[in-house]
Amino acid sequence: MEPVTIYGRTSCPFCVMAKNLCESRGVPFTWVDMIERGMSKQDIADEIGRPVHTVPQILVGSEYVGGFDEFSAYVRRHEATTAQ
Repeated sequence: MEPVTIYGRTSCPFCVMAKNLCESRGVPFTWVDMIERGMSKQDIADEIGRPVHTVPQILVGSEYVGGFDEFSAYVRRHEATTAQ
């Protein structure tokens, strides 16, 4: 799997779950802490090219995946494909 970029906050349980999912699967990822970097949702929207209403916002390589639920499903599909 290509490297993952997670835009989120450490106070967000779904953001933490996305990080944990990457760590448990050995997926390389970059954590972008929006609070630490002083980013707003608009700043993230400018980065990913789409409106942001919630975090996390997750990309795999340059492909926008979505939030935690979408990313979790993406990982499951990827694992199923590579296991065959």
